[in-house]
Amino acid sequence: MKTRTLFWLAALTLTFQSLAEQRDIEEIIVIAHPLSGEGLTQAVEILAGDELARKLSTNIGATLQREAGIHSSSFGTVAGRPIIHGLGGPRVRIMEDRIDTLDVSVTSADHAVAVDPFIAERIEVLKGSSSLLYGSGAIGGVVDVHTGRIPHSVPDEAISGGIQSRYHDNWDGITSALKLNGGAGSFAWHIDASQKDGDDYEIPGFAESSGLRALEAMEEEGHDDEEEHEEEEAYGTLPGSSFDSESVAFGASFVGEQGFIGFAVSQLDSFYGLPGGHGHAHEENEAEDEEEGQPNLDMKQTRWDVEAALNNPLAGFDSLNIRLGVNDYEHVEIEPNGEIATYFTNEAYELRGEMTFETGAWRGALGVQHTHRSFSAVGEEAFVPPVDSRNSGVFIIAERTFDKFELETGLRIERVSHEPSVGRDREFNTYAGSLGALVPVTDGWDMSLLLDISSRAPISDELYSNGPHLVTNAFESGEENLSREAAFNLSNSWRYENENMKINATFYYTNFSGFIYQRATAEEEDELPVFQFDQEDARFVGLDLSIVADVWQGEKGALEARAVFDVVSASLDISGNDNLPRIPPWKIGTGLTYQQGYFSGSLDLMYVADQADVPEFQLATDSYYDVNLQLNWRWLLGNTEFGVFMIAENLTNEEQRHHTSFIKDFAPAPGRNYQVGVRLEF
Repeated sequence: MKTRTLFWLAALTLTFQSLAEQRDIEEIIVIAHPLSGEGLTQAVEILAGDELARKLSTNIGATLQREAGIHSSSFGTVAGRPIIHGLGGPRVRIMEDRIDTLDVSVTSADHAVAVDPFIAERIEVLKGSSSLLYGSGAIGGVVDVHTGRIPHSVPDEAISGGIQSRYHDNWDGITSALKLNGGAGSFAWHIDASQKDGDDYEIPGFAESSGLRALEAMEEEGHDDEEEHEEEEAYGTLPGSSFDSESVAFGASFVGEQGFIGFAVSQLDSFYGLPGGHGHAHEENEAEDEEEGQPNLDMKQTRWDVEAALNNPLAGFDSLNIRLGVNDYEHVEIEPNGEIATYFTNEAYELRGEMTFETGAWRGALGVQHTHRSFSAVGEEAFVPPVDSRNSGVFIIAERTFDKFELETGLRIERVSHEPSVGRDREFNTYAGSLGALVPVTDGWDMSLLLDISSRAPISDELYSNGPHLVTNAFESGEENLSREAAFNLSNSWRYENENMKINATFYYTNFSGFIYQRATAEEEDELPVFQFDQEDARFVGLDLSIVADVWQGEKGALEARAVFDVVSASLDISGNDNLPRIPPWKIGTGLTYQQGYFSGSLDLMYVADQADVPEFQLATDSYYDVNLQLNWRWLLGNTEFGVFMIAENLTNEEQRHHTSFIKDFAPAPGRNYQVGVRLEF
């Protein structure tokens, strides 16, 4: 069924809703961690409710990039993975309801994450190593998008949900989403859908950065085609940044006194351009392809999920939860002339079982997890051979409360294997262990200290890449002899909370043994610079800070202030240039929210510093300011909340280039973007 049809059905349903009491705000619990009810030693960020609605963007990375310690690997409007504490790619695991998204977004920066933030009920981020719970790929952190597609209980209302739609003037596009929940007796169901589209977005200047244009001018000095190149340069609009995406999902559960069993099926179709300077063309065809436009990516995914939970399954165990996700993913990368350049497929499943227990003074959880992927890339630009990958692990975590502190500990053992069609098979044994303490200091203040060790098996790209990767303007060369990557992490978090203020600060130090990265070799192949996967020891040191405070409350309104700051320093343990690529610069932000009756307004200012600590063959990135304004009006009509909102992003229309992006020198972030929209909740 077309998603637009579902939007209209939801709107008609609102007309017939009866009066009901206003819903209470739900208690915030970290669903992604089974022991969160007693507090966590790990740093956590949660976006839900009004805060999630205020920060929603067109991809997961952009939605989270204003949080302390989080940046985005932005690749145009659709693709963008979160970067946590300076770590991204395979070191950050993105999940949908505690199961991996099972897409190919870690393979390349232009591959979008196959979950839309607009259908999320909440987004949780575990910052720092989460490999204990979710495997070696989570050595940098976890992002868990909770969709509610498999209901865990039967709702009180026969039908409830919400719908929103907004217009973006920058790219002349519409983003819409709906969610419906209902049930009766022992049966519960869920429907969600989303749709978004847009033309090439507007930028406040040249598509190429000033640094790149200066470098090109030096290289072309004295050439006859210098003036012609300047005339052809993109200005004011970013070619290849258009997109069109739709998703739809249905889920249902049978809920009994002892637990529930449910399933969900979802479909995602996305067609979007690939901006940047790569052109997907060889030199002899370059002029022809530039006339025809930029390349595109056409993605389709069907996913099936099953979940079952049982209370008191065995003596000594409180609960059992089993999750299975099965994914059928494919996408084609299409040349500007319409020819298919590369065909990607990824058939994958993940099975996870988890039981919680309480024995004596200890509370905990133990579990098993298995993931299997059959990945294939075929075509003239397939830089990775087909690979079958398996990952099996067992884990246990536990906590105990003492008089003056709480202790957390855990252990995980894992087996990872890769079987490529070309190259030799590799197998790895990985591990993770942690020991942490949560200490109440004074009224309102808690301090936690967490020590963990973990290891990560290299992914297939790092082992077997061997070919031109035009989207990153690189010839990527893997290394079959890579060993596992090990990390020692020490973090210290301070948290303060009272009725008027929340403070979260985390200091962290991570020492890597055999850190895997791409090293520029100064060589060229297929007219592209060669980047070789390599290993060296490395260190990451950083600080995250966030503050939220109610500065004024009165009969006529309330004023909230907030601030964020993060900084990370990363270096290789080598002589000479020890900088790593795409390490985010420090940022600092502040904001105000005023609320009075049916009106609320927010103003946020973020400063992102320049980044000049770069490795060889990477350009520095300039600093920028980001100013955002939001105005909201809400009215309660019976049991239906109706809202109208206006948003101005990048209000000053400043050029913004994310240093964490592979295409930062070819594709800046969008310029000023005005949004107007409506929202209904019932």
